[in-house]
Amino acid sequence: MPIDFSVIIPTFRRPLELVEAISSVLRQDGFAIEVFVIDDSPEGSAEQAVKGIQDSRVTYLKNPNPTGGAPSAVRNIGWPMASGEFVHFLDDDDIVTEGHYAAVKAAFAANPNVGLVYGRIEPFGKGPSAQLDHERQYFAEAARNSASSNRFGPRFAFAGRMLFGNALLVCSSSVIRRECVAKIGGFDPSIRLMEDADYHTRAMRECGAFFLDRTAIHYRVGGPSLMHSPNPTEEQKQGERLGHKQMQQKYLRKHGALEFYALALFSRTILKVF
Repeated sequence: MPIDFSVIIPTFRRPLELVEAISSVLRQDGFAIEVFVIDDSPEGSAEQAVKGIQDSRVTYLKNPNPTGGAPSAVRNIGWPMASGEFVHFLDDDDIVTEGHYAAVKAAFAANPNVGLVYGRIEPFGKGPSAQLDHERQYFAEAARNSASSNRFGPRFAFAGRMLFGNALLVCSSSVIRRECVAKIGGFDPSIRLMEDADYHTRAMRECGAFFLDRTAIHYRVGGPSLMHSPNPTEEQKQGERLGHKQMQQKYLRKHGALEFYALALFSRTILKVF
């Protein structure tokens, strides 16, 4: 039977959360699914948790060269093994909402010109209340900006917001056509922060995107965020600035100065109104 969804889950010392994440995938009814769990801990902390699930659709792999929790390189181990029509990079502590894969597949069918579909993000968890409130506000704004980007077609409004504004999504909230992830070559491990944003920007520009206005994932908040903390450290600020600069420089080299600066102007004028 052809595989519909290939799910890649990098994991690092979160076995309880991992089981919840996998279970949320296996509850997606009506699809052929394969799950690759790639354990990035040297001691193989997730192996027993995965074996306990006892489902032939789930494959456990141990990273032969552990990175200590750097997900980009680990995700790049997983996607070349995928045989599904669609690939979902799910973090090990996020939960896929009920019926999400059905909604995603319908969105792809209705939008055959796009390679990436993503939805809303709903934070939850035991993190500080201020952090949860901040995350909810952040992702509510991201959803508004994403919905308005749909009005301008599948590529340039999405890419422009990612390049010259705040990130619109996280990895777990998006599903990509397998041929699209192969076309862009997966993730760039040289980018320490903003690697998800770089990956999504390239996918949006090369393959097109569609924002599905429904909650895609429950996004676990357990502590300060590396990407959108209400009180980032100076180190975090510097890391984010560096990552943003790296992705902008890559786009400039790939698509040229005319497109890059035209997109900057479009993003900082017209998109500000919408």
